[in-house]
Amino acid sequence: MKKDRSIVISFILLVLMASLYKVMPNRPWGFAPQIAMALFAGSVVKDKKLAFLLPLFSMLISDVIYEVLFWYKISPIPGFYDGQITNYLLFGALTVIGFWIKKSNVLHIIAGSLVGAVAYFILSNFVVWIGGGLDINSMPYPKTMSGLMICYIAALPFFKNSLYATFFFNAILFGGYFFINKYFVTKPTLAKA
Repeated sequence: MKKDRSIVISFILLVLMASLYKVMPNRPWGFAPQIAMALFAGSVVKDKKLAFLLPLFSMLISDVIYEVLFWYKISPIPGFYDGQITNYLLFGALTVIGFWIKKSNVLHIIAGSLVGAVAYFILSNFVVWIGGGLDINSMPYPKTMSGLMICYIAALPFFKNSLYATFFFNAILFGGYFFINKYFVTKPTLAKA
């Protein structure tokens, strides 16, 4: 039963995180919970299939909700966007890093957050460069080492915000998970004979 509670608690935290960050006023570009969500699921959810699926499914639910709100002009934020599949694949891959994070070890969480944000920065911007992404002048990055470096340099402000967000959201996710398990999930008691 404890496994089921852990999965339910994790899923609820992930859906809330995926949905609520989009309404943060004046949210800086790149400040999003997805890296933290993937790391958290990899660390907390012991069933490896579910560890990959929970953050992606929670993101999909959030994206569908926002797409419907966008259609009805309730929200200016669309749920679906170009490159979404690539992002889902990258966030799914980051779940593997979470496998090495001990959920009760703050240093592991900090190190995992750093590694996850750096890995996403390197991989996502490589995909932008190789896929013909556009620079600030709406020109494709040259397919040279110099073009790749220009792409990485242009993404540094996003990386900084992504790093801050990963630390921030991991503090909420791991802290919330610890708090809920400590104070609200009842521990089984041994029956005295």
